[in-house]
Amino acid sequence: MPVSSLEALRRFAGAPRTKGVAETERCELCSVSLSQQHRHLLEIASRKIVCACDACALRFQDVAGGRFKLVPRDARALTDFNISDSEWEALALPINLAFFFYSTLSGKMTAMYPSPGGATESLLPLTAWETLAANNPALRQMQPDVEALLANRVSDKRRYFIAPIDRCYELVGTIRMHWKGLSGGEEVWREIDKFFAELQHSG
Repeated sequence: MPVSSLEALRRFAGAPRTKGVAETERCELCSVSLSQQHRHLLEIASRKIVCACDACALRFQDVAGGRFKLVPRDARALTDFNISDSEWEALALPINLAFFFYSTLSGKMTAMYPSPGGATESLLPLTAWETLAANNPALRQMQPDVEALLANRVSDKRRYFIAPIDRCYELVGTIRMHWKGLSGGEEVWREIDKFFAELQHSG
């Protein structure tokens, strides 16, 4: 697992976005105390998620080519997402739960899927992604690095979102924290369902 993914997991594995000990959390850039609903920045080189106060977050919001990028707040459900079973299989993923984002550092689309051990990177076939993007113009509007296509095809109720990258890593941390045994156990699947229900109403 990449070091960058491990950093994100450490941040979210024990503290979902709306919970935790907010009074002890501080801006990682200026050390001011943070509220529960604070902003996040992505450090591009390491993919580290950084907690930030509003002043520091706004300072980096429109800085092109800078060290950090501001992570958006909201997810957007893609209710008319167009993908066939064969197109999904062409993405060559081992499971039916994954997120996809454009990495400016590597200059390509990146696919990650959660596992009991953390986030795992998949070798994404470029032609398969181009077909998907051509059939779904909303994917062309994703912000590089900080927004991802989050796909959940685990059950018959398939869901697709353009989601902030911190929420994607939050899902990875949730799975890592609650997974038990070979199949995960009932608790982890309840937590996954809860995560997507909250995501549905967060946009």
